[in-house]
Amino acid sequence: MNNIYRFSVFGRIVAVVREHARWRAFDLGADGKRRPADFQIPDFIEDHELQQYLGDLFHENATPEHGEVLKLPSSEGP
Repeated sequence: MNNIYRFSVFGRIVAVVREHARWRAFDLGADGKRRPADFQIPDFIEDHELQQYLGDLFHENATPEHGEVLKLPSSEGP
């Protein structure tokens, strides 16, 4: 079974999936559809480091309304 994590990255909703020791990132649309995200996550990043990594990667996107990276409840799939 794949490990699936969902985050609000300064307002951008992304899913991060661990598949065969590699990370895959997806942008999640309001309609529930997903598309490959335009960034990579190094394979050595551990699951408990994802939130901090995404914050470090996208900190320039922070706004007063969306000032942090939030872990969201996971669904059955991205």
